Amino acid sequence: MDGGIDGGGSSSTSMGTVNLRGKGESLPDLTGKVHQLPCCIKYDGPTAVSHYFKPIPTGVEIDGLRVEEAYFRGRKLQGTTVPLPQGYSGFVLGKTSLGKQANIPEENPNCWETKAKFQNVTVWNHDSLPSQNDAFLRAFHWFAVAKSLHQPVTAEDLESSSISQKLE
Repeated sequence: MDGGIDGGGSSSTSMGTVNLRGKGESLPDLTGKVHQLPCCIKYDGPTAVSHYFKPIPTGVEIDGLRVEEAYFRGRKLQGTTVPLPQGYSGFVLGKTSLGKQANIPEENPNCWETKAKFQNVTVWNHDSLPSQNDAFLRAFHWFAVAKSLHQPVTAEDLESSSISQKLE
């Protein structure tokens, strides 16, 4: 079947750019204000979230995770705040206005820039307490896998590996 991702007859691909440096000014730090909710919110714009959404600590700790509680539209949520792994940062991205940067070709509208940064995220559950088995938290294990896969192999690593295989 011929065609691009969109299912049409076009086979061209669209490349994009992401500017993680921002516009030179200091980026807002949203650490402690980024939340992963167990729902879809069909709104994209400013709102007074902190006026309505007020998480409180419960004093309970499960699997080494401090449990927080909040209500969203009358529904009880239980969550935990987790730091991003060492060496990683979170970024909030927004589309770049094409008129603001002269070096972006007009035929490439997939240009993004950093709007804010963060170092932790609060993950919320609706029907269960947070645990290390939550899908979002399990995804953090892939950072260690990726590091191992992309880490250069030294001659000592190869030698110790071949010695251990000979002993078996």
